[in-house]
Amino acid sequence: MKVHTKKFLLWICIGIVVAAAGIFFIVNSRKEDEKYRVIFIPKVIDEDNDFWKLLIEGAEMAAAEYHIDLTIVAAETEDDYEEQNALIEWAIDQKPDAILLTPSSFTETTLYAKKVTEKGIPLILVDSEVDEDIADTVIATDNEKLGEVEGSYMKKCATEDSQIAIIGHVEGSSTAIEREKGVRKGLGEYEDRIVDVVFCDSDYDKAYRLMMELIEKYPEIDLVAGLNEYSAVGAARAIKEKGLHDRIRVVGIDSSLEEIQFLEEGIFEIIVIQNPFKMGYLGIEAAVEILNGGKVEKHIDSGCELISNDSVYTEENQKLLFPFREE
Repeated sequence: MKVHTKKFLLWICIGIVVAAAGIFFIVNSRKEDEKYRVIFIPKVIDEDNDFWKLLIEGAEMAAAEYHIDLTIVAAETEDDYEEQNALIEWAIDQKPDAILLTPSSFTETTLYAKKVTEKGIPLILVDSEVDEDIADTVIATDNEKLGEVEGSYMKKCATEDSQIAIIGHVEGSSTAIEREKGVRKGLGEYEDRIVDVVFCDSDYDKAYRLMMELIEKYPEIDLVAGLNEYSAVGAARAIKEKGLHDRIRVVGIDSSLEEIQFLEEGIFEIIVIQNPFKMGYLGIEAAVEILNGGKVEKHIDSGCELISNDSVYTEENQKLLFPFREE
């Protein structure tokens, strides 16, 4: 009887071990199958704009590598902060593991960004900021430095009689504010030669029209700074059409194919490029690090580089202008 009892207990123990092993296997299998859910809300999804295309491609590349369930939604236009705020509230209701956000407004997006953190959802700001320090991390170009690079180059070309115009993108956005500040800083003593600052609402055609109006209003204008791709390209199109590129020096930001062509043609003096692909990739990477219990830096500078007609074909700059998608 005792022998049978021992055998019975032995089989019970074996059964318990097997069951525990099975449960462990099932639980771990489920964990491997589970994916973090991340929602990314850029300012806009625009297939005609290389900056946004590359930013989103970078996020998608990282999401694929880290097995992230990524959803990307955006307003119809960059300056529509009200639609973006509604999307932020929608995203919160989805209860994702993390939210990536490119704020449309430095001030008007803040309240809604705070709602993300109040719900305990990690918040990663990409490219742009809000006026309160609420995000887990901000991954962006140092936009004041970006503008300063433009302004410092313009200073070399300026004279006491110069007439300088700045064409910004979205008035009130952190990038526009910081880049204009940087341009003014870079111009130094020639800052007082700025005759006008206008905003194109990140619309190529509006930037073109604004440049035409500036040429009419200030016949002696000789230096123009575009603060993003839309503003720079729109201004360059107008100057090329007017045949004024020998007299009006234009500096731009970003690196679309059209901008590179304008640089080669001498319409642009220089372009200052960002690394949007890297921004998007690092945004997802930071979310994964935070969700796995790690720490990330509060601010991550994705860098910028000045490209001139003479340096556009160097190996290093070619890599920056045409980033390999698999990197």
